Amino acid sequence: MAQRLVSVWQPFLNSGENSAAALDAALELEELGYARLWFSAGFGENVPRRFRDLLDGTKRIGVAPGIVSIWHSSPAEVAAFTADAERDHPGRFLLGLGASHAPLVEEKGIDYRKPYSKMVSYLDALDDAGLPRSQRVLAALGPRMLELSRDRSAGAHPYFTPVEHTAEARAALGADRLLAPEVAVVVDPDAGSARATARQYTAGYLALPNYTNNLRRFGWTDDDLAGGGSDRLVEALIPWGTPEQVAAGVEKHFEAGADEVAIQVLNGGNAGAFPADAFRTLAAILI
Repeated sequence: MAQRLVSVWQPFLNSGENSAAALDAALELEELGYARLWFSAGFGENVPRRFRDLLDGTKRIGVAPGIVSIWHSSPAEVAAFTADAERDHPGRFLLGLGASHAPLVEEKGIDYRKPYSKMVSYLDALDDAGLPRSQRVLAALGPRMLELSRDRSAGAHPYFTPVEHTAEARAALGADRLLAPEVAVVVDPDAGSARATARQYTAGYLALPNYTNNLRRFGWTDDDLAGGGSDRLVEALIPWGTPEQVAAGVEKHFEAGADEVAIQVLNGGNAGAFPADAFRTLAAILI
């Protein structure tokens, strides 16, 4: 696809405590030229109202859940939300769907079995509800889910993946599907503090089998996955350093085949603060 879009993936945009500040941040990101706002839909039912609030409060920027869990949401309600958003804001809402992770699903009392089959049946239900494939993407990691993204959606939104995965995903999707990986970054030139910030983020994800199994496919070992990740793994997953060094790490994903990169600026796990300066600086380099 002939695109090179820089987007934002940031938990702050779903801040329930300060919706006005989240909208102010969205408006600035729109003016800076970012293409889309991504943030987690959480594990409530269907699509949270916050996505619609940001669509209504901005003018051009896209909005996308990354992700709506297929175990916690109704296909009919999700399809209706997407149809309403498309009617009122044409081309600006992109539905992100994912099979989530066994520990997160099972702690809610849901039996996590056959996630691929569950996704297929969910997509069947969205088809029956009339939701076009062009309005949805899948949070795909492994080869089968990437192929399903190619065949049943507009493309893929991988999360917590190295550049090598971006190249593999592009090969699996072909040239005409959207590939929009999330890439977390740390704007900090000090190796010690940058890696510490990165590990606050990686430690939780390295406890989830879907992510660790995916990384093992690319040759990462148990030693790399322990303790929040080896230095080598942290650097493969999380571009860090000066703004120019971070931008160079993001560029590698474009070179590997990404159409859109959703940047998540890590700020020590403080979801209640918006790292505005980092997004301003990166916009000046990347957009």
